[in-house]
Formats: sequence, structure tokens, C-alpha cells
Amino acid sequence: MFSLTQAIGINGMARRELVPFMIAFVIAEVFYKLGSFALECVAFLATWYLLSYAFNGLVRCGRS
Repeated sequence: MFSLTQAIGINGMARRELVPFMIAFVIAEVFYKLGSFALECVAFLATWYLLSYAFNGLVRCGRS
């Protein structure tokens, strides 16, 4: 995370990751009731990663 912030800056990171982060946060809050903080955290991070990957693909397709 530190390297990403250093590479593209806070504003660039916010523009790139804010929407996937918020969607993953809502999904995790509503659907993930796994009984363990660690499992819910891993599930949230995996959801955020997949959403970020999908949004990045959409952005690339939009630029082509």
C-alpha cells in the first residue's frame, strides 16, 4: 500500500480505488457474517481486489 501511494500519490490512489473500496465495504458489511474477524477481513480484501481488477479492466476498455 505504501509503494502504491508513493508511486501514484494519494489523489491518484483515491481516484483509482475509492469506488471499488466502497462497494467492497458495503458487500462485506451486508453479506459477510463469518464469525471471525480474520475471515471477514480476508473476504473483504479479496472482494476489494476483484472489484479493483474489474474496474481497471473497464477503464482500459473505455480508453481503447
